[in-house]
Amino acid sequence: MTTPSDTSDAGDATAAPATPAASKPAPKDPWDLPDVSGLVVGVLGGTGEQGRGLAYRLAKAGQKVIIGSRAADRARDVAAEIGHGVEGADNAECARRSDIVIVAVPWDGHAKTLESLREELAGKLVVDCVNPLGFDKKGAYALKPEEGSAAEQAAALLPDSRVAAAFHHLSAVLLQDTSLEEIDTDVMVLGEERADVELVQALAGRIPGMRGVFAGRLRNAHQVESLVANLISVNRRYKAHAGLRVTDI
Repeated sequence: MTTPSDTSDAGDATAAPATPAASKPAPKDPWDLPDVSGLVVGVLGGTGEQGRGLAYRLAKAGQKVIIGSRAADRARDVAAEIGHGVEGADNAECARRSDIVIVAVPWDGHAKTLESLREELAGKLVVDCVNPLGFDKKGAYALKPEEGSAAEQAAALLPDSRVAAAFHHLSAVLLQDTSLEEIDTDVMVLGEERADVELVQALAGRIPGMRGVFAGRLRNAHQVESLVANLISVNRRYKAHAGLRVTDI
């Protein structure tokens, strides 16, 4: 009599062994960053001290840079002063022609500028480096935008753009100092998508001496923007141009 066990290979010693579970892929190296050397970087507010300094450093590192201003002639004049192939244009043209757009405009013009460029910035990676600050007799202090931070305000105003936050703690004086070959500092980078954050990290890393360090999502941007008020106090007390370094990474 034949039983089910006679026809089954479940107990057959010659049956193939079970396939082991697939091993998990190795975690991604957080310092394995993309090549951004071919991207065009626009700097809105590129005629201001911070924007001009960032444009100079990125262009000197070999990045193609366009600075934007409300007045195209002013932007072209400043671009000629910076050199290194930097171009000047009005803000709309700067936004249209760039792959990554850094926002370095004054806080009081932040919302108005971004609202006016919503169409030109659609589909772009927008990197906000604006610090909402107030000043009184006691010095600098942080402001709290209704949206939570300048970066979150940018995200709300630019629903068709990808918004990150970075470059908040850089000294405009050091950025523009042509005698300095390196800027010894880390750049806190915040964003919602890892790919976008890594692009900004890589961009920061193009500047000798800098590292881009992931520092959380945009909901954490307020405290990063606010820290500039503390650095201003440090600079005034110690007659310095202080930056930040993150240890143990």
